[in-house]
Amino acid sequence: MSLFYKNLPDNAVVCLMSPTASGKTDLAFRLYDTGRFELISVDSALIYQDMNIGTAKPTSDELISYPHHLVDIILPTQTYSVANFVHDTKQLIEKTHQNGKIPLLVGGTMMYYMALLDGISAVPQTNEQVREQVRAWRDDAGNAALYEYLQQHDPIFCQKFGVNDTQRITRAVEVHLQTGRSLSSWQQTPKTAISHDAKWQWYGLCVLPDRVWLHERIAQRLQMMWKGGFVEEVIELLKKYPTLTPDLPSMRCVGYRQVLDYLLAIHHESVQHFIQDNLQNQSSFDKHHILTNHDNHTEIFAKKITKISPQSVDLACQDMKNRALYATRQLAKRQYTWLRQLADINKPTINNLTIDLFDSIKEVEKQLLQV
Repeated sequence: MSLFYKNLPDNAVVCLMSPTASGKTDLAFRLYDTGRFELISVDSALIYQDMNIGTAKPTSDELISYPHHLVDIILPTQTYSVANFVHDTKQLIEKTHQNGKIPLLVGGTMMYYMALLDGISAVPQTNEQVREQVRAWRDDAGNAALYEYLQQHDPIFCQKFGVNDTQRITRAVEVHLQTGRSLSSWQQTPKTAISHDAKWQWYGLCVLPDRVWLHERIAQRLQMMWKGGFVEEVIELLKKYPTLTPDLPSMRCVGYRQVLDYLLAIHHESVQHFIQDNLQNQSSFDKHHILTNHDNHTEIFAKKITKISPQSVDLACQDMKNRALYATRQLAKRQYTWLRQLADINKPTINNLTIDLFDSIKEVEKQLLQV
């Protein structure tokens, strides 16, 4: 079957999978312009409202011209699981086909793609009452108390993860409290994937671009983010959502984590309301190696902090940039690994799934648009 968009069957589901900053969004816009596709975001950062610059989210004008499903669907203080994503995507695929269009899934969260194409275990969703119970327990007694509970009720989990993995620990405790069964045992149940449904024909397009080229793109995009007001965006988030903490998934997104670390390191006024409650996180900031350079944010923050010299702010700001660049490159490295794993599930026994590898977005463009 040709990948030319006009030749795709009406029951097609197309997954455009590539690392961050590789150009997939621009291609998605061009495909949308053909009138054949609806866009479904596969990005665990774009789901958050008010997180725009650091997520490289399409602009408001672009989202009007090129509407995306699963963008801006929750607040930064809320959570959204892989199971939530699979459930919502299944419904969106069905609605898109009913509209006479082809779903184009585009984004870089490979764990989401793996859940769609390879499946997930039937771990139940946590109800809000249990989630609040565990959150209150963690806030009162700390991670160590939850971890001690898991050592008794889910020792297999504790063999894999340490006491500082707040997000996973919280989820494991929630599951056991709600079901009376360990998360590890749930994860051993057979996986189910919506891609196994024979009524849909899936096309996975895995792009593995040249790493040197991609690293240059990442650096260029980060420079645009800093100039575009990324730091100020995080400050506004902290003002608008005073319950934001470093442990929330939104603040663990690449880039946001580093900006938040920076604000904590310079004792910025926007983090004073929880800086004392997160001393365990502060300890990592003291270990950072500060590099020298000038930054245009120095004067802004030097006026807002006390006991920190302008030179220290300048150094900390450059350190933030260096760590954000490194973290984004590490994210891309993990995405390459996931893409190779996704390519491995292209089994002959799954007749309705085809996964192809490409060296660049341009190659995909040639296949889909025949340009």
